[in-house]
Amino acid sequence: MNAHRFLALAAAGLVLLLGLGAGQAQERPSRLGVITARGQMSDAGPVGAGLLRELAHYGYEPGRNLVLVRRSAEGRPDRLGDLVGELVAEKVDAILAQGYPAAKAAKEHAPSVPLVVMFAGDPVETGLVRSLSRPGGNVTGISDVASELTAKRLELLKEIIPSLRRVAMLWNANDLGMTMRQKAASAVADSFGVVVQPLGIREPEDFEAAFAAMTRDAPDAILMVSDALTSLNRQRVYQFAAARRLPAIYEFKYYAQDGGLLTYGPDQADSAARAGALVARILKGARPADLPVEQPTKFELAINLKTAKALGIAIPESILVRADEVIE
Repeated sequence: MNAHRFLALAAAGLVLLLGLGAGQAQERPSRLGVITARGQMSDAGPVGAGLLRELAHYGYEPGRNLVLVRRSAEGRPDRLGDLVGELVAEKVDAILAQGYPAAKAAKEHAPSVPLVVMFAGDPVETGLVRSLSRPGGNVTGISDVASELTAKRLELLKEIIPSLRRVAMLWNANDLGMTMRQKAASAVADSFGVVVQPLGIREPEDFEAAFAAMTRDAPDAILMVSDALTSLNRQRVYQFAAARRLPAIYEFKYYAQDGGLLTYGPDQADSAARAGALVARILKGARPADLPVEQPTKFELAINLKTAKALGIAIPESILVRADEVIE
């Protein structure tokens, strides 16, 4: 090889290496902010596992081309605005908000950052989006089907207690998304011949007042709406229900897994996966305004037979055969 050809090849190789280096320098991992009003999302839980599995399906993996920037208010929703500000400072490409308070804070404090919401109630009724089919703005996500789910939960309680007439409903009255669920319950209760005893909670201390109200005017059962406040205080509800021998129904499977009697609600892993698909499409360039808000299509029924036995309640076979999980 003569000197001229050697120098030409060397120069070409240098140009190629410099080009590759420049290309690699330009490659920046996508940054996804994840914010909740309660504890930080765990990769091992159903929400985290479902989200990460779907993101990987679209080619996004933490440690390779995705950075998860997590923030949690630890049950203090007044911190959410500042936490969203931290996500903006971290220059996230999109935000995934779990629960209405986190979604509201993200929309207000990061109006130019694409936002995907889940477990936040009906985003149309709460004003997060204009419509399910054309959300507009910077928000899309997963809605709920509150009326249908509430009807199903009341139906399950009726199967367990045919004489059911009065259901105490616990919910976070500071959470507009959950308040809408309470209204949906009241709207469908009449068709089951049931009266809803509304017991709104705003602070952990309010649970004692709710328990006192149920002691004075005893319901036949309890229906608890799940959000950060009620979830963090769920053991207190289990204990009250056990002491009063009251059947109670909750929204997500983990309530039955750690002591609640009965749950019926969206499959959290499936809903999180669908939210993950929306996130992936946004990271690839889609606009939230063009992505219709979806609704859950996969639901789970879970029963804790140990709790049923302690309460002296016989779960009908018609419910047991439909259960996705029976805890003994």
